[in-house]
Amino acid sequence: MSERLTSVGLDVGTTSTQLVVSKLTVENRASSFAVPDMEITRREVIYKSPVYFTPLLTGTLVDGGRIREIVEREYRAAGITRETVDTGAVIITGETSRKENARTVLAALSDFAGDFVVATAGPDLESVLAAKGAGAVAFSERTGKTVLHMDIGGGTSNLALIRDGRIIRTGCLNVGGRLIKFDEEGIITYVSPVLTGLCNVKVGEPAQEDRLAEVARILAGALESAAGRNSCGVADALQTEEAENRWRAPEEAVTVSFSGGVADCIEGTGDWRQFGDLGVLLGRAIRESRLCSGDYVLGTETIRATVIGAGCHSAQLSGSTVFCQNVQLPLKNLPVVHVDDLAEWDRSAGQEEEPAVLAWPGITSASYGQIREAARTIATGNREPLLICLEQDMAKALGQALALELPKDAPILCIDRVRLPEGSYLDIGNPTMDAFPVVVKTLVLR
Repeated sequence: MSERLTSVGLDVGTTSTQLVVSKLTVENRASSFAVPDMEITRREVIYKSPVYFTPLLTGTLVDGGRIREIVEREYRAAGITRETVDTGAVIITGETSRKENARTVLAALSDFAGDFVVATAGPDLESVLAAKGAGAVAFSERTGKTVLHMDIGGGTSNLALIRDGRIIRTGCLNVGGRLIKFDEEGIITYVSPVLTGLCNVKVGEPAQEDRLAEVARILAGALESAAGRNSCGVADALQTEEAENRWRAPEEAVTVSFSGGVADCIEGTGDWRQFGDLGVLLGRAIRESRLCSGDYVLGTETIRATVIGAGCHSAQLSGSTVFCQNVQLPLKNLPVVHVDDLAEWDRSAGQEEEPAVLAWPGITSASYGQIREAARTIATGNREPLLICLEQDMAKALGQALALELPKDAPILCIDRVRLPEGSYLDIGNPTMDAFPVVVKTLVLR
């Protein structure tokens, strides 16, 4: 038996805003004599919006009202309503995620998102979504090649090192096509603070091709360094503050894969003034750099890679033997408390002002006695609601044991077969065929 879900991905980026609609097929892969095993078996993009320039009120303020108008227009064009949307993600990415009104924009869009994720994406999550949406993960899995994927947008370049179809490292550099902008008269209107000390271009000056091309070469050099193809120190200066770890260049030979708006300029021949920014010149500098002197590919999706990833690859399903009692769904933006040893539960419990998820690996082939003992330990935490995410397949048994330890009206949710990285947040949707759609993400709100 299968079910089709409608998933929406919306990416509000430094330069562009775009929306995609996908159909996700959910199937029970287990036999009729086994515990249900729900899996997303097919992801099909059925609608892509035009690419809009992200509307800004000023150089630092996103225009939430105009973004809302875009979403309303594209919902109508796609023939969907907020009631027919089952899952997906709204993400604010790149430099836009640092704008002063990020929370306001999220609030303006949340009622269009149904019961799914509305969040700003940290660079680690954005790197994963772009690598999947561009087809780089599938390319590595299919060919066996180690791939360094670079999603080069307006403000940042998200990096993902992929080996045998598995993302093993992510990073982010302040390299993008909109770090310098100029108007129709050719006057520079914006120079990003991240370029301080790297160039002497100033607001109010005429945009000159040779001077901007030199900036583009510096930025391309930073990407070369990130790929291990030169040893300049510019990449260190351009590391983003938000990335979880500082980027380390791969030790082995890699195929470089590109996506993002700048990727469309790598093999293009457009006028350098076409977009009023560095995009065309940066694409040209990358094409002439060591990044393209070896093995490289353009993503199957370029400018749409992140939004395709958000719409098609952000959702997971929990195990089907789960336990839910008196918990109002959906739940959004839940911080995660990692506990390897349940003896630490008392010390970590009750310290958060908002509900948090206890992420515990669980016990392989747990006995009844082990489950009851774990339930007694967890129940002493005095946390309400009690939200638990396990890696091992034991959520239903643990939930039932907790229900015996706690009052009848206690809110309890136990899900399993989901692994939560350190520093992650979790969204949990309404159940689908006895499983819960969940999205694991990193939030950066500045």
